[in-house]
Amino acid sequence: MGLFQSFNISASGMTAQRFRTDIIAENIANVNTTRTSDGEPYRRKLVVFQEKDVTPFSQFFSSSKNSAVGNGVKVRRVVEDYENDFIMEYDPANPDADENGYVYFPNVNTVSEMTDLIDATRAYEANATAFEASKSLAQTGLTIGQQ
Repeated sequence: MGLFQSFNISASGMTAQRFRTDIIAENIANVNTTRTSDGEPYRRKLVVFQEKDVTPFSQFFSSSKNSAVGNGVKVRRVVEDYENDFIMEYDPANPDADENGYVYFPNVNTVSEMTDLIDATRAYEANATAFEASKSLAQTGLTIGQQ
């Protein structure tokens, strides 16, 4: 693996995790949004990652390189969470209440969002640490011949 490739891998991880924190922040900001433009409550969003430039297994052994080298990560898509139902609360005074007086709130759980935020922050920090280690290695390599 080349030195600059390690920079690119770490940078792609930091970019992906920063995007993930933006989506988590959007989820938390909309925790009380009972009506969006389509008339439904806000639905929690999740980020799906994918490896960059995946080499198909059928081509792995035919290539001249016989070592598995990563290429980083990218955001594949942002999906809405349909596994968890909306939260239903009784509040007949709310203008968004149905005929029975129930209001549907987003399927956003602040505790799980904060846990995901901590996870994304730690992953970002790990990528930043790997980037700094690669940078330090490159700087040390440049000073070898100066002694």
